[in-house]
Amino acid sequence: MKHSHSVDVLVVGLGPAGSCASARAAQAGLSVLSIDRRQTPGEPVQCAEFVPALFGQEIKTAPAVRQQPITQMITFVENQQPDTRTDFRGQMIDRGDFDRELLNDARNKGADCRFGLILRHIDADGTALLSSGEQVCSKVVIGADGPRSIVGRAIGQFNGHLVETRQMTVPLLKPYFGTDIFLNAELVGGYGWMFPKGDLANIGVGVTTAARGNLKPLVESIRQRLLVEGRIGEEIIRHTGGEIPVGGMLNAYSRLEDVHVLLAGDAAGLTNPVTGAGIPAAVISGELAGEAAVSAVSGRSDAGEDYLDELLGVFGASLERALNRRRDILCIHSEGHGPKTEDFRRTWIAYPEYWAA
Repeated sequence: MKHSHSVDVLVVGLGPAGSCASARAAQAGLSVLSIDRRQTPGEPVQCAEFVPALFGQEIKTAPAVRQQPITQMITFVENQQPDTRTDFRGQMIDRGDFDRELLNDARNKGADCRFGLILRHIDADGTALLSSGEQVCSKVVIGADGPRSIVGRAIGQFNGHLVETRQMTVPLLKPYFGTDIFLNAELVGGYGWMFPKGDLANIGVGVTTAARGNLKPLVESIRQRLLVEGRIGEEIIRHTGGEIPVGGMLNAYSRLEDVHVLLAGDAAGLTNPVTGAGIPAAVISGELAGEAAVSAVSGRSDAGEDYLDELLGVFGASLERALNRRRDILCIHSEGHGPKTEDFRRTWIAYPEYWAA
């Protein structure tokens, strides 16, 4: 016989969104069980580790998490001279330490956070079956379980459009405070990057799922370019990669009988469809989901609708613009001739054309 466990809130996924949701709900006195399929908090890191300071969505991090500031963006379109935007601010972080910091905050506020546990299934009545054989009954389920969310699947919400990424970490030979962005016709539905991180650099590429077979040579091409320029060392310290949802925001709230179901972070499709930036959205939506869970448990029947309104207010306009720009560039790729310079300018955030009506 399966053991049954009842809590106010079940959180699935303990990345930034799940940990922030757990902390907010637990701080309000709710009983919170939070699970993650990974064995080790914060590992593996599947992230370029850059946090932009845009649109008032800044996030606070402990000094130990911050690796260095970013002060500008340099964009390379095909083989033309680079364009420099000097008002581009952000920070590089240690993503593993960042996740562990948020996890510790959730635990300190009373959330029961467990790793190595997989959500196998959610029944039509909202009961969750875990890989341990345990059944969990809750008043609220928060899905913060990434782009292929099992919680999202339970309420019919899927991230239908994904970008595949591949990244390597290498030695950085000289201090650098810019983000290098590479745009060309081979990088279908994505871009290449070099993000400095102290004496290291993350270099990588993201492309559509259909073009993922080209990831390895595309990353190697950027690595060779930076080697020739004398900016990085030969050693490859580690490889990583992952999927990023780029199809825009999903319907992040539903019910399974009396159980409120909320999606946050990548599970809700809140990653920017052009840049792939998702950390600020994960933190903000996680906090909002935690607050919505408190309202729902207290008896507020419109808590979920309020959550959706909050997401639209914070992310709606920027996600809609990015999604339209992404569709524009993919349409040009599909026509068989590569994008021209003006096409890249209209569909990348460094240029005023991107922000035009």
